[in-house]
Amino acid sequence: MELIRIHECLCDRTRLRIAHLLLRGPLCVCHIQEVLREPQVKISRHLAYMRRRGMIDCQRRAQWMVYNLPDKRSPLLQKNLACLQDCCGEETVFRKDAARLHQLMKTSDCLPTTLTKQ
Repeated sequence: MELIRIHECLCDRTRLRIAHLLLRGPLCVCHIQEVLREPQVKISRHLAYMRRRGMIDCQRRAQWMVYNLPDKRSPLLQKNLACLQDCCGEETVFRKDAARLHQLMKTSDCLPTTLTKQ
């Protein structure tokens, strides 16, 4: 059943892009929203879906909700995330997302940059 939960999370374009961004480290909703250029409510809905299925973790830091991939990952989740990471270099949308995130982190004051590099 775990494999089905993982693939349910990754079968949606937005959730796949979110997982790709979180491979780089913890992010708050506003970072994800800005990089994906999607409304906050849509991003929050997808994050809640992923969280309910154990795909991501969340914690409050001051006024921000910070999302990240679990520190303790099952072997199945780890293998699927490794596959995602390998495949992303071939898709333009993922390269653009990574470039936008890189630019955003240079100027973002939403979170201290040390939080996004854990």
